[in-house]
This record gives sequence, structure tokens and C-alpha cells, in this order.
Amino acid sequence: MSQLSIRRALPDDDEELARLDRATWSSLHAVTPQQQPPYRPFFGEHHLPDDCLVAEADRRILGYVLLGFPTPIEANAHVRQIQGLAVSEEARGRGVGRALIRAVTDEARRRGARRLTLRVLGHNTPARGLYESEGFAVEGVLPEEFLLAGEYVDDVLMGRRL
Repeated sequence: MSQLSIRRALPDDDEELARLDRATWSSLHAVTPQQQPPYRPFFGEHHLPDDCLVAEADRRILGYVLLGFPTPIEANAHVRQIQGLAVSEEARGRGVGRALIRAVTDEARRRGARRLTLRVLGHNTPARGLYESEGFAVEGVLPEEFLLAGEYVDDVLMGRRL
């Protein structure tokens, strides 16, 4: 893998990001069913290109992270939330996820956030380890919040101060 760079997504990235999203789908992290054709666009009313950072090398997108607000409430406007993170199979274990977490943390700060939160499935040990190593702590657990592939799975809220 040549030099990794992180940049804000562009509208033209939609198709490549949608393919990456479908290719990385797993019940380890997804609570929605696997997409079936016809596929929906990656960007929509909930996430715009400005809400997405992409990691790329050799002009190929290797991963993305989505940044949003946890609620539409003004009293909560100082908090941002990671609302999606994916890394291509071939790029895993090469620091892409960590680079995206660091970049989105900087971006949340730049946007005036005081806190950054995320939700992760309890059984997603690799992601939880990455988040903990980047300063996130478990702030709450919703036991058996999701029924995935016949198993009840906890929803874990993690957060950190910026």
C-alpha cells in the first residue's frame, strides 16, 4: 500500500463508497440487513459528502468514517458522533481504521465539538479495542438491544472528551 491520505469525501465518491459499504457488510457491526439490488446511494439526507472522511491510497478508497450529530437538539450540539466506519478487507490491519479515527477526532474538534461518541456492538471486539486505544471509554451498555443472526447482542455507547 502506498502513502495513505485522508480527505473529505466528494459527491463523485458515492458509487465507490457504496460498493465498499456493501463489500464490508457483516453482522459483526451492522444492525441493518445486507443490501440487495437495487442498491441505494451512499449519500442521502442523513449523510452528505461533508460528513464523510475517506482514506485512500493509489487513488482507491480503502475506508471511510461518517461524522454526525447524535441528536438534532441544540443543547446537544457540542457533541458529534461517529455514525459509520468501514475499512476494506485488504487494508485491514494496516492502520487505516486508526488513521480514520484520528482524522475524525480532529475534524470533530475543528467543528467545535467538546465530545465525540459512537455506538458499537458488544461482540465487535476488534473495533472496541481500536476505540479504547484511541481514548474512548464505555459510557453505557444497552443489554441485548439487537437480535442479529438469532443472537441477542449488546449495544455499547463509547465516548471521549476532545
